[in-house]
Amino acid sequence: MDAVVAVYSDWGIGAEGTQPLVIPADRVRFRELTTGHAVIVGRKTLEDFPGGRPLPKRHNIVITRQDMQIDGASVVHSTAEALTEAAKYDRCFVIGGASVFSEYFPHLTRIYVTKIDSAPHSDAFFPDLDALADWQCVEAEPWQEHKGVKYCFCVYERV
Repeated sequence: MDAVVAVYSDWGIGAEGTQPLVIPADRVRFRELTTGHAVIVGRKTLEDFPGGRPLPKRHNIVITRQDMQIDGASVVHSTAEALTEAAKYDRCFVIGGASVFSEYFPHLTRIYVTKIDSAPHSDAFFPDLDALADWQCVEAEPWQEHKGVKYCFCVYERV
């Protein structure tokens, strides 16, 4: 199972349920990676999507404790349920938020990371993959810049 995440220089991923700093090229990469595949997303993160709706052209697996239905998504209530649903698809990406990343981290084998060279206030963090012996950066594109903020795309794999 894979994940896609944008992290700031302190490995922060957001504050108050949203990303304080967005890089348009990151959104394009996210769309290119996940379109046509399944995604696992927490209900609160789903609410931060445009219109609070499931992402188009993907099979959205929404994990929540609430008893609810969401048009255009499969609603699950446990990690096991989500993994069973994800197994129906050739490829599945965990896309957040922080508690969902944490819950599925042991199941991940590849993580697509956008590193953003800035540290806006974050109250949610992703594990620092550079500090973990069982993760290795296997691909890193050159740093680019958007409106004075540097960023780069990296791929990490569990070793």
